[in-house]
Formats: sequence, structure tokens, C-alpha cells
Amino acid sequence: MRVVGGNWRGKPLRAPKGNDTRPTTDRTREALFSMLSSRLDFDDLRVLDLFAGTGALGLEALSRGAQFCLFVETQAPARAAIRDNVETCNATGHSKIFRRDATQLGPCTGGGAYDLVFADPPYSQGLGEQALDALLHGSWLAQDALIVVEEDRRAEFRAPAGFDELERRIKSDTELIFCTLS
Repeated sequence: MRVVGGNWRGKPLRAPKGNDTRPTTDRTREALFSMLSSRLDFDDLRVLDLFAGTGALGLEALSRGAQFCLFVETQAPARAAIRDNVETCNATGHSKIFRRDATQLGPCTGGGAYDLVFADPPYSQGLGEQALDALLHGSWLAQDALIVVEEDRRAEFRAPAGFDELERRIKSDTELIFCTLS
């Protein structure tokens, strides 16, 4: 696994051992960031990486010029991998790792709202919908924020009230769902 684009292209990324973390494949990340590049300019974006796993999605955004990324992850081995990956990319000053359940974020404090959000929850458990609801009720999102949910294509994800779905893209068994605030 590696960073697929931007300033850190080719930097290796570490994943925790075991099956608790399902990293987004290089190919899916490359396709996702190609789609995102046609929609937005990464310069100075504040990024939120929920269910961060390895931190690959947030690091890709930072590699392309995002200002800051908050990685949210509950699992200790995943947080350790994120920490290693942040250090490998020299992104310590542009990131923070938050030990919190992405479905129970609480109110957003310090630094302001986020422009780009990645939510890559464990598949088929309804956690993506719960995380979006927590984002909305905690005032985590900038008015024009773009949210990308990665889910199993068979999971029948439905964005909760307060969100508009823009587009869906299927990549093998994975579905990428793009949403904004209503």
C-alpha cells in the first residue's frame, strides 16, 4: 500500500496486522481522488477521515494540498498505523488523531468545520448513516462540505435526512457515495 498521488506519491503506508482494518485499495483511492480532483481544489481544505483505519484517505488529501486532517479511529492498532503513516509522510503538523467513535462524535470543537469528509466504516452495519447523522448534529460540516462514504455495494446505503446524495460509483465490491448538506 502506498500514497498514490500528490507530493507524497509512492510513500509506503503501513496497515495493522489482522482483519479488523480493511484499507481502501490503491486502485480505488486513485479512482476516488481522480473524481474528487474534478470537483474541488484541495488547497487549504480541512479534512475529516472517519473510521480512518490506516489514514490513507486523509493522507492522500494532505498529499494534494489539504491544510489539515483529523483522523478518527477507535482501534489502537489502527491508530498506531496512522501515527506511523503520518510520520512517514511528515504530516504531524497538519494532522491530529482522535480516539473516538465516529457514530458518536459529539459537538465539533476547535479549528472550525470540515470541508471534505471520508467515512469508510466496517461494511454493511449501518455505521455510515450513523456517522453522517453525528456529523450533522455536532456541527462538524462546512456549508459546502463534500462527504464521501465507502460502503459495500450490496449494503443499500441511504443518506440520512439533512443530506443530498450527488452520485454513486461502483468499484468492484465497493460503492462510493458522494453527499452534501441539504
